[in-house]
Amino acid sequence: MSGRIDAVLGMQWGDEGKGRIVDWYARDYDVVARFGGGDNAGHRIEVGEKKLALRLVPSAALHPTVELFVGSGCVVNLEGALDELARLAEVGVDISRVKFSDRAHIVLPDHGAIDQASERARGAEKIGTTGRGIGPAYADRVSRLGITLGETIDERHFRNRLRAVRSAHERAFPNAEILPDFAEMEERMLAAAARLRAAIVDGVGYMHARLAAGKRILAEGAQGTLLDISFGSYPYVTSSQCTAGGICTGLGVGPSAIGRVIGILKAYTTRVGSGPFPSELLDAEGDRLREAGREFGTVTGRARRCGWFDAVAARYAAALNGAHAVALTKLDVLSGFDRIGIVTGYRLGDREATLSEAAHPDFGVEVEYLDGWTEDIREARRSSELPVTARRYIARLESLVGLPIELFSVGPEREALIRA
Repeated sequence: MSGRIDAVLGMQWGDEGKGRIVDWYARDYDVVARFGGGDNAGHRIEVGEKKLALRLVPSAALHPTVELFVGSGCVVNLEGALDELARLAEVGVDISRVKFSDRAHIVLPDHGAIDQASERARGAEKIGTTGRGIGPAYADRVSRLGITLGETIDERHFRNRLRAVRSAHERAFPNAEILPDFAEMEERMLAAAARLRAAIVDGVGYMHARLAAGKRILAEGAQGTLLDISFGSYPYVTSSQCTAGGICTGLGVGPSAIGRVIGILKAYTTRVGSGPFPSELLDAEGDRLREAGREFGTVTGRARRCGWFDAVAARYAAALNGAHAVALTKLDVLSGFDRIGIVTGYRLGDREATLSEAAHPDFGVEVEYLDGWTEDIREARRSSELPVTARRYIARLESLVGLPIELFSVGPEREALIRA
């Protein structure tokens, strides 16, 4: 019997609520596997009194029998991973379930320093990275300079690779004083690698053994489709593949292994950092969405830009991912609005425009408004308990995106997720 891989991934600019949605679906799976990104991702989970903010470990940590796998498409901050594992152990999570692919690359302190210096140098043109070194780590990977987790297992080899990487960074950056002290970095990395060593596995072998055993695997995405390095609002994107296509390259499997794809959409839209954002509200309504939705980054604490739901961008993301259904989050945040907007079209002059043209000064949007609701819906546990205007809003989103909304949330807790 062969297993299959289903997927849960974000279809906006990240921050869609992936952690809690993965946690909800994970009860039906044997393995949850991250296929891309690093600890620049922040996934929140709230179950009873337990509240976790995960950055790298898959978001099924509170399911005691689910295996947790960090795939080859990820980049791993050694010390950050150890800190996260320690926090999980403190709340009773069996961290022996967490495994890391030997083909994942490591994020060095060098990378964080380069990332921050590069952002400063960009000035007004900065991308808006988290400054955690994710982009430089991926850049070293494609430059054939990076270090894989598998290379950290042999200490002598790892020392040699660290020295080679530092030499290359010093050649590339004349102002080498931005880089941390090498001797200190070397010892820190050697110590961290030794502690993480037992969790490193043959990533390809790990995945295929579980598929062959008929295990159900859930692939967890990081960031969001519109931040994808190839198909997002380039250059204001992340450095990894965020779409369903990244599952194959990030976990080492073929496309025939992929089953259902669930796309997560927030009931409105947010974005962190620079770049085009067609539905952005630069007014009191945008401020109200930010405060009601607690729209501040899990990793950085930065305030998120807020706007109405963008149906054009959502359709684009759904097509890119071959999505089968939608999980809609934060519907409760819209309670109290007299009317709720939905961006239904892009215009450039007298013609229809695309998302790739959103930075054009003459770019504009078409907005449709629906009646809102005044009721507090946070205690609802069935669709029938929602106000009729809230149900109409869900139905309109389904129509515009072209996918069924099979799950929606009316609060941050696990029990506040409702099957549509």
